[in-house]
Amino acid sequence: MSRIKNAFRHGKAFIAFVTGGDPDMETTEKLIYAMEEAGADLIEIGVPFSDPIAEGIVIQEANERALAAGCTADRLFDMVTRVRKKVKVPLVFLTYINPIYTYGKDKFMSKCRETGMDGIIVPDLPFEEKEELEPDCEKYGIDLISLIAPTSQERIKMIAGKAKGFIYCVSSMGVTGVRIEIKTDIESMVRLVRESTDVPCAVGFGISTPEQAAKFAGLSDGAIVGSAIVKLVAQNGRNSVKPVYEYVKSMKDAVSKIGDIE
Repeated sequence: MSRIKNAFRHGKAFIAFVTGGDPDMETTEKLIYAMEEAGADLIEIGVPFSDPIAEGIVIQEANERALAAGCTADRLFDMVTRVRKKVKVPLVFLTYINPIYTYGKDKFMSKCRETGMDGIIVPDLPFEEKEELEPDCEKYGIDLISLIAPTSQERIKMIAGKAKGFIYCVSSMGVTGVRIEIKTDIESMVRLVRESTDVPCAVGFGISTPEQAAKFAGLSDGAIVGSAIVKLVAQNGRNSVKPVYEYVKSMKDAVSKIGDIE
């Protein structure tokens, strides 16, 4: 069984995101260990890019800090190689099409397999153009994770029917970022997904509190949190490991209670 599939086998999953190389590679490595220890079931690592169009200001600034600190794809792959020797949870890159093409599609996916990555999320790759990367992903056993936004019912079913790994249900239109209130009808989205596939789906974009995480994990198979974690890193820099650990633990605890209730 794949690591990603396994992450959803024991109740509701909590998925944590961190920008690779922010504030430096050593801290990113420590954060990944801490997040797994705190209960994260899957960890997304953002590949820094100069034009991350799906990201809000918090993650944009993290990308800028990481690039200024010298983060490169090769340095990230080296870090993942070290991390994979200790970390058991699945690791997924969140990146954009441009860095993959710049690195070389085949070479990028080959390095993903070699270093122990389990999947990739590419927000600027439309479903209709997934053939740009899917053959390369399949060649090396890397899951190309689908994103589903609050769009038409037929489109949701179409994307879900061909999904791999897990499905990233986008809770809000627009870019990433902490939101006080999320009004999207997630329940209807998830119902459409489940009519089309048994691939698990997790909700992200805007979730920042234990209450929100519990609510959306209760409607789906898990909750994804990025900007709130990246904000803690921005505030604490190299001293962010402890606050991130405590935050992830509080979020995982909230999500776990939903699984217990059900």
